[in-house]
Amino acid sequence: MIAPRAEAELSSAQMIAAQYEIEMFKPVNRYIQINLPQPKPQTTSSLVLPDDYKPTEERHITAEVVAYADDVRFKEKLQAGSRAIIDKSMIEEVTINNSKINVVLDNYVVGIIN
Repeated sequence: MIAPRAEAELSSAQMIAAQYEIEMFKPVNRYIQINLPQPKPQTTSSLVLPDDYKPTEERHITAEVVAYADDVRFKEKLQAGSRAIIDKSMIEEVTINNSKINVVLDNYVVGIIN
């Protein structure tokens, strides 16, 4: 049995290792690593809606560019920190050691805001 302190230290070391792997992540094959915006808090409403009601969602989203592959077709227009307008349905989520990285292929970038 592992002592609670040793277990906490092990967990902390695993978190640091996972964070290091994410920081060292380098996209390839025309992929772009992005950070998605934080979801807006839901406000409660006094209106009663049907259970099957779903509000319409926007097809595109603006995300922050973190890193990009060397073979991205428009890399001269990209830089870390740029904002990219992306087809939301084409975002891929990669999980590494319980940490998530979002990537998208360069053909699904609709525009760039520098």
